[in-house]
Amino acid sequence: SHNCRVYFYKENVPDLGASSPDVVRLCQRFVNRYHFATLYDTSVRIAVYSAYQFEPSNGGGRENRWFVEPQLVDESWPGEMRDGYWLGQDNPGIFLGEKQALNEDFTHSGFDRGHLNPNGHHPVPSRNATFTLTNVVPQNPTMNQNAWRIHESELTDLFLAKCSKAFVLVGAVPSADNWIIKNNVKRVNIPDFVWNAYCCVDNNDTPIESGAARARNTEENWVEKLTLEELREFLQQYSNDPVGELFYNNCKM
Repeated sequence: SHNCRVYFYKENVPDLGASSPDVVRLCQRFVNRYHFATLYDTSVRIAVYSAYQFEPSNGGGRENRWFVEPQLVDESWPGEMRDGYWLGQDNPGIFLGEKQALNEDFTHSGFDRGHLNPNGHHPVPSRNATFTLTNVVPQNPTMNQNAWRIHESELTDLFLAKCSKAFVLVGAVPSADNWIIKNNVKRVNIPDFVWNAYCCVDNNDTPIESGAARARNTEENWVEKLTLEELREFLQQYSNDPVGELFYNNCKM
């Protein structure tokens, strides 16, 4: 089986979120290969985080499909993301959304389908693989299309200029009780914050630089830059268990 730990610096997977009973580890598979890792919370139907390695991108078109994870419908189904529409057509009478968000949850919700692992940090086909709804949270459109998008592109510039490799985590802090509601059912948790963290290394795998950021999921449209330690302390406020280091040795030499 594929080692999904390659998306984590020194293959060190953080403890963050791992103790929740409703959390599932997804190794994101598309066109017969793996692309990134997601820790997914089926109780709120959004991810705790996605983890990936930055890859330079030559652009390329936006994916116009949205994928779902068949194994969150039935563990015996193939572990490769499928267009939610066609998976539904192939399995009439089976509700796909018990443990995950569906495309129709976001339609007319007022929220963007906000990527955690951003499509702009990858070439095709990894870029397409980011369009799985298990990598998406309901994001305030102003923030998603402005401050957060700009932050993602600033990271692109930094990673290209300085890093032989960059390992990145992008996650969300779920709200206590704010949901996309469909037919009186609480379908998808609307997170209070999105955050990211990176560890940038040279060609000997030696850390060069690290950093983090968080943004309120509101019209406020502001991304606050943090250190890894500041982010850890922030995430600790929302966790009953010790958050621990986000990257091996806190991305220090």
